Amino acid sequence: MPLYCSDLATRAPHVLGNGRIINNHLISNHVGNLFFSHHHNSSSKHNLVSLAKFNRSCLCCCSSFIMEDQTKLDSTPSESEKYSKEVEVAVRAVQMACALCQRVQGNLISKTNDQVQSKDDNSPVTVADWSVQATVSWLLSESFGSKNVSIVAEEDIQKLCKADAAGLLATVSNTVNECLAEAPRFGLKGPNISLGTSEVLEAISRCNSTGGPTGRFWTLDPVDGTLGFVRGDQYAVALALIEDGQVVLGVLGCPNYPMRKEWLSYHHRYHRIISKLTPPTSESWDKGCVIYARRGSGEALMQPLPHVNQKLVWPNSVRPVQVSSIDNPSLATFCEPVEKANSSHSFTAGVAHSMGLRKQPLRVYSMVKYAAIARGDAEIFMKFARAGYKEKIWDHAAGVVIIQEAGGVVSDARGRPLDFSKGIYLEGLDRGIIACAGPKLHDKIISAVDASWDSSSL
Repeated sequence: MPLYCSDLATRAPHVLGNGRIINNHLISNHVGNLFFSHHHNSSSKHNLVSLAKFNRSCLCCCSSFIMEDQTKLDSTPSESEKYSKEVEVAVRAVQMACALCQRVQGNLISKTNDQVQSKDDNSPVTVADWSVQATVSWLLSESFGSKNVSIVAEEDIQKLCKADAAGLLATVSNTVNECLAEAPRFGLKGPNISLGTSEVLEAISRCNSTGGPTGRFWTLDPVDGTLGFVRGDQYAVALALIEDGQVVLGVLGCPNYPMRKEWLSYHHRYHRIISKLTPPTSESWDKGCVIYARRGSGEALMQPLPHVNQKLVWPNSVRPVQVSSIDNPSLATFCEPVEKANSSHSFTAGVAHSMGLRKQPLRVYSMVKYAAIARGDAEIFMKFARAGYKEKIWDHAAGVVIIQEAGGVVSDARGRPLDFSKGIYLEGLDRGIIACAGPKLHDKIISAVDASWDSSSL
C-alpha cells in the first residue's frame, strides 16, 4: 500500500535523524536520511520505511510544504534589516540638513539681516527652520512616496505667506534649492529642476500630521534650539520615526558638537576664535556629528559630518557610542536647558545638591543634551518645566531612542516611559523628564525628586 504524507502525520510517531514539523507534517532536514518507525501494535516488529518507497504524491506534498515555509522565511525581514532603508534615508537627509544649517548660521553670524523672525510666542524662527523642514519633507516624500509619508513638524507657512514676506520666501526657496542640488553628494536623488516657491511652501505645509496612537509618522524639529543657533552656539536637527505610538528610530544632527568633551562647556564663538589663533593639530577642536539608533538594535551609532565638497560614502566612518559607566553622583555631570523660560534651574539645583552632585551643571541648547549622554560626555539630563508649559514630541523623540539604545534610561519623574501616542504633546507627563546613563543614577534621581517636590513652587 502506498504511504502518503497524510499517513505520516498520524502514523509516524518516531523520527530517526534530523527532522522538523511544518504545518503538522514531519519533514527531514536531510531528505536522504529520513526513516519512520511504523507501529502496528505494541507487540509487532518495527517496520522501517525508507524514503525510496514514498510515492510521487508524497514527494510533491513535502516539497510544497518546504517551499511554502521557505517563502515565508524569505519574505520576513530580519531584525537587522528592519527599517534599514528608513534609517539610511533619514541619516542622509539629516546630514544634508546639517550642511544647510552650517551655511545659514555662518551668514547669520557674519552679518545682520532679516533671516531671523519671531513666532507668536516670541521664540525665534530662521530661514534654516523653514528650509530644513522643506528639504527633509521633500526628501522623505521622494524616497517613500508622498502618500506614504506623514510628518509632525514644528513650523508652518503663515509668516511666509504674508504679503510683505516675498523676499523672505525667496531666500528660503533659494536655500532649499541650493541644498537639494547637493543631494547626489549625500547619496540621494535631487529634483530634476529647481523647486518653485509654491513647491517649497507645499513641502513645508505637508508636515501637518497631528500624530496619534496608530499608524506611522515622522517627527521633525528642523532646528532644535533656535536661540542657540541664532547666537552661534549649539543646536540640533532632530528626526524620528514613530509607529503605533513607539519611537522606532531617531536621528540627531549636531553640527557644532565638539569631538572633545571639554569644549562643550564653552560658547561656540570662543571655539572659532581659538581655532583661528592656534595652528591646526590633532588636538585641535573638531566639530559636527550625526548620532542615530533603531529601536531594539542595542546600539547607537555616530557619523562625522563630511567636509565641504566631500562625498558621503555609507556608512561614513560610523562608530558606536555608549553611555558613561559612572554611577556615583559625586562624579556625574548633569545637563539642563540654557533657557530659564521653560525650565526651573533652581529646582534642578536643589535635586542635584540633595543627591550629591558636585559638578557645575552643563547648560546646553537643544537636544544636544541627549547626544552628550548617549556619547558618555555627561551622565544626567533633568528638565522640570514651569506650570503651563507642555513638552512637544519633536523635542524628545529622537533623543529618547538614541539614549535607550546606547544603554541609558529616559522617563518622566515617576519613572514611567514617555508617551508619544497622544498627539503633538507628551500628555500625562509627571512633573518632568529625566535621562541618565544607567538605572542606579535614575533611581537616585527619582527618589531625590520625590523628596524635594512638595517644597518646590512648580
